[in-house]
This record gives sequence, structure tokens and C-alpha cells, in this order.
Amino acid sequence: MSEDKNLPGPEDSLSLGDEDATIKVLEDSVMRLWDVVNNLTRLKPTNRGEFHVTIFGSARIQPEHWVYEAVRDLAAELARMGCGIVTGGGPGLMQAANEGAAMAGPEAKERSMGIRVHLPFEQGTNPFVGQVFEHRTFFSRLHHFVLVSEAFVVLPGGIGTTMELMMVWQLLQVRKIQKIPLILLGDMWEELVEWSKKYMLQPEFEMANKEDLLIPQCVKTAEETIGLIRSAHEEWLKSKN
Repeated sequence: MSEDKNLPGPEDSLSLGDEDATIKVLEDSVMRLWDVVNNLTRLKPTNRGEFHVTIFGSARIQPEHWVYEAVRDLAAELARMGCGIVTGGGPGLMQAANEGAAMAGPEAKERSMGIRVHLPFEQGTNPFVGQVFEHRTFFSRLHHFVLVSEAFVVLPGGIGTTMELMMVWQLLQVRKIQKIPLILLGDMWEELVEWSKKYMLQPEFEMANKEDLLIPQCVKTAEETIGLIRSAHEEWLKSKN
């Protein structure tokens, strides 16, 4: 058997008592791991058999609130259209969307996804999720949403929902993802887009292109949302033929 020259020998060994050298080895190893992760994230699934709509929204909205019912009905209609529903898997409007998928039938419920992140204060997965995926970092979780989604719908939400919206917006801006609708439902997001135009498109201090701020499609009703998703779904079906 030939000797592998790449294997460390006694002269390459480090004592854990040598704190500086040990930290250097750990730092170098972690940086090389990032190279591996970055390489793996270049891989994109192709020819998926289902059109998935990711729905982002607040975890704090209670089932008795009218917005919960509206989101549930929206997701049910999308599921009946043949869309798989994807959420963060938690309570509030995430649960409303997964419940809507369950209303469309047992097969739609089984396809309904919850992509979770581990948080010490977070509640468990809502009971309407068919498939659960657990992540320990927001980085891997957000990347998972991007990998599985053909459309995004952003509902009223807080800081987490805003982060998810801005991430998808930025990926579309730099064309890391393309031809994927980003639909913002509700007045709060329309005001956010208008704020962005006001401050980012100042002639003397322009920080974005006008085209960048046309990426999100702001709508006020579920019917408008369904219409945009239906058009995207039809285009997706044509691309598979």
C-alpha cells in the first residue's frame, strides 16, 4: 500500500495546549467549509413537478382575526389551482396558509410545507403542515425557501417578514433568481415601496435603479393576488411542455 503524502504525520500534529495554533486551524477549517457551502448553493433544482407558492406573514395574528380567514381562503384557492403552499410552518398567518391548503383536500395538505428555524422562544409547527423541514440558521432556511419557490406572496408581518421580503427582492434585483413573482399584499408594503422610491431614487443621491423598485407587485386584494399567481402558473405549465 502506498503512503498517502496528504495525511498528517507526527511532525504536523498540534498540541491543543498551543492555543494560538489551535484557533488558527479552526478558523482555516471554518473558512474552507464556507467554500463548500457556497459551491453547493450553486446547485438549483430543475423540472420540478409542482408549482410552489411561498407565503410569508406574521406569526402573531390569531385565528379569530379577519385577516387569518382571508389568508386561509387565499391559500385554499391557490391549492385548488394546483399550487403547493410553503410557509415558515409556525402560527399566525403561516398557519392560516397551511390550513387553507388542508381545506383543498388531503393531497394538498400532504404537499403543504413548513420550513422552520430553531428559536428558543418559538412555538412548535402548526398542525396543518404536511411536510416539515427544520433549520438551525436563517441562512439555510432562507435559501431553502428560494430553492423550492416559483412565486412569493408577502402578507402583513413584522421584522421577520420584512427580512424575508427584502432578501427575495434583492435576489431578484441582482438576478440570482429570475422570473419569479414577488407579490406584496396590503397597504403596509405599498407604503414601503413608496418610501424606497422616495429615498433611493433621489437624483442627487441615487441608490437604486428605477427598474429595481418595479420588482415587487403591490396589490390590495386576494383576487388580484390569485390573478397574478394564475398567470405565473400558466406560464410555468407552458414551460414544461
